[in-house]
Amino acid sequence: MDILLQRRSIRRYQNRPVEEPLVEYCLRAAMAAPSAHNQQPWAFIVIDNRELLDAVPGFHPYSRMLYEAPMAILVCGDTRDLKSPDFWPQDCAAAVENILLAACSRGLGSVWMGVYPKEPIMQGFRRLLELPDTLVPFALVALGYGAEEKGPSDRYDPARVYRNVWRADNR
Repeated sequence: MDILLQRRSIRRYQNRPVEEPLVEYCLRAAMAAPSAHNQQPWAFIVIDNRELLDAVPGFHPYSRMLYEAPMAILVCGDTRDLKSPDFWPQDCAAAVENILLAACSRGLGSVWMGVYPKEPIMQGFRRLLELPDTLVPFALVALGYGAEEKGPSDRYDPARVYRNVWRADNR
């Protein structure tokens, strides 16, 4: 529970590369995520080329932190031969969350930037990274050593919990 509450979105980064074992650690965590019918519909593009990172804010309006971040991981849905094609976004979301938690557990900062289903942003990644049509850009995660610190956040709100059915008086 501690790591869940400690994980925060970090948007400022030190000018320091992320060591390859930590990158692999985050990717292993991503691939340990649950997926419908165990189809594991994900593909991961590790972006550590400065020119590519600096190009992303040109088409993704919420990605300016990439000017500082030493790397990012683009999580994509590989839509080829899926048994349950409607569930790949949920599977990829679980993989993204695992990356965020793994990064935090090893002292890295991260932030989740939504991509899917925003077509202009998806097309920007398709062009920039030469993605095939069967690979759907889902989310981008900036990773690096944080240049800011944020305290734990407990967002539990009992007003959002209902029992058995939804009714305003059914808490």
